[in-house]
Amino acid sequence: MQWHKKSVYKLLRFFGYSNYQGMWISFIKGLIVGGLITFYLLQ
Repeated sequence: MQWHKKSVYKLLRFFGYSNYQGMWISFIKGLIVGGLITFYLLQ
């Protein structure tokens, strides 16, 4: 768990994002991935 937190923090700092921006990116990514999974399962 500590390794994951440290990795995410370093990645956010590398791209210059705040924690808040990182949360929004994760939320939007989840919507996109969830939408794609739903789209492929309903075909």
